[in-house]
Amino acid sequence: MTTGFRLYRGLEVYPLVYPHRATEPGNGHNYDEGFDAAVRIQEPGSSEKVPRSRVFRLAVTRPFQSAGDARRASTAYAEHLIDTCSQDANILDLEL
Repeated sequence: MTTGFRLYRGLEVYPLVYPHRATEPGNGHNYDEGFDAAVRIQEPGSSEKVPRSRVFRLAVTRPFQSAGDARRASTAYAEHLIDTCSQDANILDLEL
């Protein structure tokens, strides 16, 4: 699952939320076991070049209870990564 993006300090932030347990063929979604989250941080696109992006997975000890909690946590994580990146570096180039 994914929802729209937001612009934060000149970068596009896309929260990525998905069920903790993968859906098995022939079965419906399993949301009872919670959700995992990641975030894609991307340079704004232009018609001349393909924007660079990276995906950062949230390292948590247990799944989020709801998709909303996971979405909020992924957005907060992206903001934290962007805010703590030095001005001399680009978050898309860092080794984490």
